[in-house]
Amino acid sequence: QVQLVESGGGSVQAGGSLRLSCAASGRTFSNYVMGWFRQAPGKEREFVTAIGRTTYSADSVKGRFTISRDNAKNTVYLQMNSLKPEDTAVYYCAAKLGVVITTPEYNYWGQGTQVTVSS
Repeated sequence: QVQLVESGGGSVQAGGSLRLSCAASGRTFSNYVMGWFRQAPGKEREFVTAIGRTTYSADSVKGRFTISRDNAKNTVYLQMNSLKPEDTAVYYCAAKLGVVITTPEYNYWGQGTQVTVSS
């Protein structure tokens, strides 16, 4: 069982930055693919980025968002720069074994953290 706890959300003006963190329980964190998804009101949950042996990001965030992980701290990060109002959503951390995928078939999910970007 893996438990995920996100932190770092908040409100920021367009063009600003935020750094999200996701702390994971368990002793085999390094074996897991870690992903970030987001869900805006009235919209489906969408893939943002994920890191395993490879890293993959949605086109909408390439060049602005960076995912990284610290296996010693069992933590994955999402650095978000040049934020836009359309980035406003609840951001979820997710974990799975195996390869990086961009669909929500991850086994473990955090509770989500709100990111609000104002224009």
